[in-house]
Amino acid sequence: MSDPKTKRTKKSSQPLEAKPQSQLLEIKPKKQDDSTAEAQPTEPAKVAKEETTAAEPVTPVATPQLTKPAPAPAAEPPTAEATPEATPEATPEVTPETASEETAKQDQKVEIPPGTIFQAVGVIRGNVTFTQVEDKTQASIKLAGIEYPLFYAPRRQRAYDALKKEVEATGETNQRLVVYPRFTHFPGRDQQPNVGFQLVGFDKGRQEEGASVDLQDLEFKLCGLWQFIPVCRTPCISVFRNFTKERLEHVKQSEPAKKVKFMKAAHLPLFWRDAPVPPFRFNPKATKEEQGKPVFVQIKARFQPSRNAFEFDSLLGVPLEKPPKFLKVSKDDKATAMAEKRAADKAAGKTSRPPQGKPPFKPKGDFKPQASGSPKDMPKPKPKPPQ
Repeated sequence: MSDPKTKRTKKSSQPLEAKPQSQLLEIKPKKQDDSTAEAQPTEPAKVAKEETTAAEPVTPVATPQLTKPAPAPAAEPPTAEATPEATPEATPEVTPETASEETAKQDQKVEIPPGTIFQAVGVIRGNVTFTQVEDKTQASIKLAGIEYPLFYAPRRQRAYDALKKEVEATGETNQRLVVYPRFTHFPGRDQQPNVGFQLVGFDKGRQEEGASVDLQDLEFKLCGLWQFIPVCRTPCISVFRNFTKERLEHVKQSEPAKKVKFMKAAHLPLFWRDAPVPPFRFNPKATKEEQGKPVFVQIKARFQPSRNAFEFDSLLGVPLEKPPKFLKVSKDDKATAMAEKRAADKAAGKTSRPPQGKPPFKPKGDFKPQASGSPKDMPKPKPKPPQ
């Protein structure tokens, strides 16, 4: 009797174990078939495909990012050798377009017409006078009834001396001069700039080419960046120093004060209606991508003595988004030069800063302050008119 019981238990145990296996085998393919059948016509499958396709190009993009830093250690040694000379002196003053060879190669892709440079030169005619002040001789020229100082650079001293001899020999003070405009702005935006002119040469009617032939009286050729500056309400054309290797070497060997003076830009106010490009205005809230850059323009303009500014006349070239190479003073050199100037002024007993706060009280009439401790006089009443 024991054998059939054991057989029955074996028979009963086998179908109990086989049923869940058969059920599991039947359930799994049903779920897979249902999922695949539903996944094919539905959009989630497309999303998955897009995710895979979007994920596939990410891997090749990651590889160049890893390969880019690889040559960086090899490039660091030459830059480290140049840092003691170039970092504090050359690189801050030179724009990124002129600082490195890589950017210079990129600049070659941008087509800049040959002969495009920063420039501000013009012709003026007026009465020239020379006056002796102590041991120095000062010159000035009168335009439309307004007298402007006349300067000269050390390398232009021969032209200055020749003009002085010409006036003394002929007695003719009305001269036609080729000059550079010289504007000095002040922190107050409402304060007018000091305007003068730097002598380049004078015209005797013998020249056949140059600014004296191409330009009429009070006409100027202005080539620079069209932008607003913080100390002037009128937009300006900013004329910087053109880049040359000789000037770069000179800048490297100069002190901060000399650098600032040598690379000081000229900001010339210009009234230009219907300009093809708006003047650049710096926005501190905008990002670098949204900030934009000033455009390089080449124009002919007329100087207006009554407004101490220029007025647009005509275009000399197409505005360029990429300017020619130029030199620019760094903020560190500016701060160093200002600190040295303030220290020198303080040692000499001078104040380089304008007076701060409200102006001092100025009494009206013949008011005299009383000595300390004396009683104040009460105001007397006015006498009544007789009735």
